[in-house]
Amino acid sequence: MEFEMATYDAPAPGWTLTHWAEAYAQGHMDPGVLLDWVAGYARDDAAWITVAAPEQIRQQLLQLEQQLADQGGDRARLPLYGVPFAIKDNIDAAGWPTSAACPAFTYEATQDATVVSRLKAAGAILVGKTNLDQFATGLVGTRSPFGEVPNAFDPGYVSGGSSSGSASVVARGLVAFSLGTDTAGSGRVPAGFNNIVGLKPTKGWLPTTGVVPACRTVDCVSVFALTAEDAHAVVEVLAGFDPSDAYSRVHPNTAPVAIGRAPRLAVPAVLEFFGDTQNQAAFQAATAHLSALGAHLEPIDFTPFKALAEQLYQGPWVAERTVAVEATLRSNPEAIHPVVRSIVENGLAYSACDAYKAEYLRAELSRQIQAALEGFDALLVPTSPTLRTRAEMGEEPVLFNAQFGYYTNFTNLADLCALALPAGFRGDGLPAGITLIAPAWHDRALVQLGKRWQAHLALPLGATGQPAPAPRPATQVPGCVRVAVVGAHLTGMPLNHQLSSRGAVLVEQTTTCADYRLYALPGTVPPKPGLARAEAGAAIIVELWDIPLARFGEFVAEIPSPLGIGNLTLADGRSVKGFICEPWALAKAQDITAHGGWRAYIASLANA
Repeated sequence: MEFEMATYDAPAPGWTLTHWAEAYAQGHMDPGVLLDWVAGYARDDAAWITVAAPEQIRQQLLQLEQQLADQGGDRARLPLYGVPFAIKDNIDAAGWPTSAACPAFTYEATQDATVVSRLKAAGAILVGKTNLDQFATGLVGTRSPFGEVPNAFDPGYVSGGSSSGSASVVARGLVAFSLGTDTAGSGRVPAGFNNIVGLKPTKGWLPTTGVVPACRTVDCVSVFALTAEDAHAVVEVLAGFDPSDAYSRVHPNTAPVAIGRAPRLAVPAVLEFFGDTQNQAAFQAATAHLSALGAHLEPIDFTPFKALAEQLYQGPWVAERTVAVEATLRSNPEAIHPVVRSIVENGLAYSACDAYKAEYLRAELSRQIQAALEGFDALLVPTSPTLRTRAEMGEEPVLFNAQFGYYTNFTNLADLCALALPAGFRGDGLPAGITLIAPAWHDRALVQLGKRWQAHLALPLGATGQPAPAPRPATQVPGCVRVAVVGAHLTGMPLNHQLSSRGAVLVEQTTTCADYRLYALPGTVPPKPGLARAEAGAAIIVELWDIPLARFGEFVAEIPSPLGIGNLTLADGRSVKGFICEPWALAKAQDITAHGGWRAYIASLANA
């Protein structure tokens, strides 16, 4: 069986997942276009270590054709159908070399990393492997024998690292998304420097089987995309427990999946920019935009965050990097980049006693950090306090790298998730970024706020010049139950705390279809209504709340008789869980349907 070549409309740099899906769905394009698309990649582009050969593309296209046939031709069952992606070259793909940017370390992978196999199963096409700071050690993008990856906006500046190539190819629109890794900030700093999104998920949510470790206990696979919506779509494909990964975790579905219209954001009381007035001004502008969006910004003590960040490179934790490259360090130390070698050799100086003491300190500082973030929706920080030229980085490779990690190095050690977002441009035209950081499993909530942020700024995508796409209609995200409330659980009502205390978030106010009647139940404390389906009814006002899936049972357990939870039909035809009432309780109840909702009824009592 051979894939038939034809003439197709060509994609454009800066296409989002929506662009690719629409082009395929409308018959404007066929996945075979990727043969020409990849052939157009410059082979001297430092962002690439390996570009897919035509035969590798053809093999994937044949596999995709079979996948589509297996799904009865339904592209919707292949959510990433025909979408090109790249992976950092410390992630395995079967039949491809994995170098971790060290030629002497290179081997040919015999099977896909779990994350790669999941992307292919969703229909995505791997088109290349990208450059990185060697062994994922660095935040700069200059520590690779395959060349320095320049900033997508000004080649005189660094791209950030270690996932430098993965960020670059997304920023320039060569792929729709890419995978990086993030141990100290490698999935965030390059995003900030290149005007794209970097989603650093909760540790263990995305499997690391088939990923060359940097610090195995804290490593994360990360996603780069042009929009928060795309990054989230990719993460949902990648996520899920992997029994072959000893550090994989099952999502508990206990955390909020969104953030309310008035986010409460913590900000370091003392901000450090290392003299970079351009980044400082850009961050000040970003805080003003967030305030305009309704966010409340409150200063907190950043001391424990800073202290934990210092542990990653300035204490025994560096020995975990030493373990990751131990074989190469012992057998062929000259093969390791000089700056990387100087870092990993430091790990040999620490004892097992030092390592345990460091773990105790990590736990203590993490507890302080969790306490500091209690009650906040997220921590807001600059993605990086400063940006440096490649020449400056050559002069101070360790110091400036440490500066880049000022707001990132603590995140994985404290078991936090993070979302790096474009935040506009500095006075010199270079990008600036912000990062939202929250406790583990709050990833989906951060994404929802990130989508609102991007819609508000409407920045061009990456370095492509393409305009920001119009926001797509909100859809229910995984990990929650959408519940319609009609009475005492409405916003501001006496029992609303039963929702808010469980991380539920208000989605919208709407109405049921016109087949319901509303009753005031006698003798209930606090007063409660009963909702019942009827042939002759009316539309009743309800609020929709998304409650974390694992908290839904707790919520239902507090609902007293004669109320319960059933399925309600909304005015637009949607079916959601919602409050219903047992028929026996309605005989003596007052019919208040004419009021159209509980609030109007309560107001009528006050005015009586």
